[in-house]
Amino acid sequence: MMTTKTVNIQGLSPAQPDSKKIVKIMTFIAWVILSVGVVLCLSNITQFNDRNFGLMIGIGFLIGSVHIYVIGTAIGLVHSRAMNQSMADREES
Repeated sequence: MMTTKTVNIQGLSPAQPDSKKIVKIMTFIAWVILSVGVVLCLSNITQFNDRNFGLMIGIGFLIGSVHIYVIGTAIGLVHSRAMNQSMADREES
């Protein structure tokens, strides 16, 4: 016969996810994409018109890197605010 042992641990709350890692990863990705965009723009700057696909893709990378950076920063801010709010709620209880 097989028995199962159980242990009750009180006072421990579930682990909260840490958003610092995803913010750092998204910041790094944004910088890489920004660098690629700058290289593409500078290498295709000779024909400055809307038919220059390399230049248009480079500009897209520049704009996309800003969006990725803003989204990563927003994730970090929302997570820190939620953590502060949950700590404030626990202190009130």
